[in-house]
Amino acid sequence: MSIIEVTNLSKYYGKARGIEDVSFNVEEGEIFGFIGPNGAGKSTTIRLFLALIYPTSGQAKIFGKDCIEFGPEIRQQIGYLPSEVFYYDKMKVIDLLKYSASFYDRDCTQRMHELADYMELDVKRKINDLSYGNKKKVGIVQGLLHQPKLIVLDEPTSGLDPLMQQKFFSLIRDENERGATVFFSSHILDEVQRLCSRVAIIKDGGIITIEDIKTLQKDNYKKVNIVANGLDAAHFDVEGVTNLRRDDGAVQFFYKGDINVITRLISEHDIADLDIEDPTLEEIFIHYYQ
Repeated sequence: MSIIEVTNLSKYYGKARGIEDVSFNVEEGEIFGFIGPNGAGKSTTIRLFLALIYPTSGQAKIFGKDCIEFGPEIRQQIGYLPSEVFYYDKMKVIDLLKYSASFYDRDCTQRMHELADYMELDVKRKINDLSYGNKKKVGIVQGLLHQPKLIVLDEPTSGLDPLMQQKFFSLIRDENERGATVFFSSHILDEVQRLCSRVAIIKDGGIITIEDIKTLQKDNYKKVNIVANGLDAAHFDVEGVTNLRRDDGAVQFFYKGDINVITRLISEHDIADLDIEDPTLEEIFIHYYQ
């Protein structure tokens, strides 16, 4: 079952493009990654399928229901952490969380305190006394206190120190094992690689690929580094080779295709050293953008 269904979604601000013709599905129980640099359209897409802004064209559904028509009902089962969090500065954290919990048709008290303890959040402090990282913790607790079926995270770790980031990742895995579907938007590729099963890459307001993480890393591309005397990089300029460059006596490139083709070319040289490995998601991401 698809928890999120986005179909040909576009948003224009006058003549300025937000996103254009974006389509993807997020299946129940998965952790879906959504990656791209700042300005690519990640936050706009999220705000559209949460019906926080309205599309120019296209449609989005959550739990099989139109996001605009059934927005209030749908949001009862969604936990959302925006990239930037803003609160009533003079409120105490506990009062803000209780206020947030009052919007849901359940008793969130126990879960609220469990999450605050886990995130090492002092609920007695006022919002304006908190650092940016602690305000982000408030957002995490606020987004999860009602045990939502869908968790939407937009750049969730900004402001968190490395140890707290690790705790946050563990928390999201636990929520996913409990049955929650997770939509994880980030420009930090290592985070997506660590958590997600599938990933969509967005560029200039449009989706350029949607792939299984393992497919991106293993099935499509190999990263090749060859060291040999008198090596001519042009010898490897064949179909399937990209990012070909010569660097201090070595030739490096990405290769997509029949591995036997490239190994035959390599065997024609007296090789001093050879590495053929899976590229990181970050390297694949940069490759797509180039």
